[in-house]
Amino acid sequence: MKLYFIPGTCSLADHIVLEWIGCPYDTRQVARDALRSPEYLKINPAGVVPTLEDDDGWVLTENVAILNYLLDRFPEAGLGGDNGLRDRAETNRWLAYLNSDVHKAFGPIFSPARFHPDPSQHDALKQAARARIALLLGPVESRLTDRDWLAGHRSPADAYLFVILRWAMAHGIDLADKPRLQAHFARMKADAGVQRALKAQGLE
Repeated sequence: MKLYFIPGTCSLADHIVLEWIGCPYDTRQVARDALRSPEYLKINPAGVVPTLEDDDGWVLTENVAILNYLLDRFPEAGLGGDNGLRDRAETNRWLAYLNSDVHKAFGPIFSPARFHPDPSQHDALKQAARARIALLLGPVESRLTDRDWLAGHRSPADAYLFVILRWAMAHGIDLADKPRLQAHFARMKADAGVQRALKAQGLE
């Protein structure tokens, strides 16, 4: 099994989950300027990370699809709780929210020129995005009121949340009024699997 990644991107979530699972795997770091290369586009026609190549050469793209595949491929890792219908629904609820709502909201911060051609408007775009992300993280903070993990058990959603919180802290999004998110981040950062993934990506 091989994970194609760029350090610190959402592919870090997949890297963490692979560490939690404990299966043998390889990684290949992709340079940003190689994402549109013919070689990489043969593997992932969208030219993005992550990409997962299984042992038989089968390739899967899209972060949430990969996270769910790993959860199903290795049920013994316990990342699906009891693997009941509602346990899986909770995991997917939070994966969907983080991917479709929160992750997407970072767009004006990561690539402001895509949203406005005038550089003089970029600071305002970024500030509006910070406010939007802080708002979107509110339901996640509330979800952690009476639990340590988003789905009620450690799951791929927690790995994805950790990545998003890293971005938030790096880009000046104030989490001072979100102590449960701060506690979740600290809990994840202390996790041995998370530490191994961070080290492997050169982030620690």
